[in-house]
Amino acid sequence: MNKIGRRMTQDCKTPPLAHPLELIPLFRRWPTSRRRNLLYTVIWSSGMGVVLTAVEMLLFRRDGTVVEHLLPMLLMSNLIGAMIHAGSVASNRVLHGWPRRASGLPRLMFSMVLMAFSVLFGVGVGNLLWSGVDPIKLLSNRGVLVECLTIAAGVAVLLYMVRSAAERRNARALEEARQKEFAASSARLLAEARLKALQAQIEPHFLYNTLANVVSLIGPEPGQAQHMLERFIDYLRASLAASRSEQATLGSETKLIAAYLDVLAVRMGERLRYRIDVPDELRRFGIAPMLLQPLVENAIAHGLDPKVEGGEIIVSARAEGAHLCVQVSDTGAGLNESAPAKPGGGVGLSNLRERLGSLYAGQARVELLENQPCGMTVRLMLPLNASPTSIPSAP
Repeated sequence: MNKIGRRMTQDCKTPPLAHPLELIPLFRRWPTSRRRNLLYTVIWSSGMGVVLTAVEMLLFRRDGTVVEHLLPMLLMSNLIGAMIHAGSVASNRVLHGWPRRASGLPRLMFSMVLMAFSVLFGVGVGNLLWSGVDPIKLLSNRGVLVECLTIAAGVAVLLYMVRSAAERRNARALEEARQKEFAASSARLLAEARLKALQAQIEPHFLYNTLANVVSLIGPEPGQAQHMLERFIDYLRASLAASRSEQATLGSETKLIAAYLDVLAVRMGERLRYRIDVPDELRRFGIAPMLLQPLVENAIAHGLDPKVEGGEIIVSARAEGAHLCVQVSDTGAGLNESAPAKPGGGVGLSNLRERLGSLYAGQARVELLENQPCGMTVRLMLPLNASPTSIPSAP
């Protein structure tokens, strides 16, 4: 099973415990934590205390001031809330998460039992702390007991409905996040698959042409043949390492390009000149493997090869504000519709755009510029403050 499948399976084992306040958008800004949930419980309990005080004074016409009724009610409601909170946490640990997974009637019955104990505890201890009334004597009164249990049942139903609604909202949000993650991962896999297909299309031609050139040079120019073969070995070593790795640096990518261009320089002779201008402080920047190779191949195939006298390729990098600007420039044929099509041309740039979009979540872009008096520049704008997805920056 892949990483995404394992992570989604783990997430499905135990649903998150939603707090009733999460139904209010304001309270969804902060991630779930023990401190947050405890603070939310105090806020929720205090709100319930205010509501119960208002109901008591408006419906039952209690004597006394609002403060005289509100303060003991706040004390009791917070004791009840603390008991519910502690009971929920303890029961989830003891019962291995059953209260979180339960639904329907079992969940409602559990909520009522927990609420009944919590209300009796809060009313008894609250009256003891506020007025010194013996809790056992107070709760022995049948009228008080019935009132407490009635309140407990009503609040239990309310809490059950609110918490269920919050958990359904959380479940929908989690499912949407999973779908977005799956779509983004699928886009990355598709872009990588297209890149591999493009490499498989181009590299055999490069391999056969290079070996044919080595054979042709062995007799008349053995030194050139040896140099070409050595650089070809360097290129294969670097290319194989890059194709198997999920991380690379700008420095390792430029070394791969240098080996590639050295091999081509033996075949093309004076028709190919190149320069790599990357500052040392940027060579450790983490990028996706084989990100620059298609640009250099395009510059050769569509720029220098169609031009009789060839030209120069310049690979450069510099920081521009919040982006790293990597450029591959050539002095070749430029945008010439009459030039013969080469394998992977427009498809290569299209795949590159899709790959950047999935790796950098829309923060990177490709710019195609026409040089004067001739040639093209392909510019990659990569965010300096973000590494490509699943490809960490180099240490």
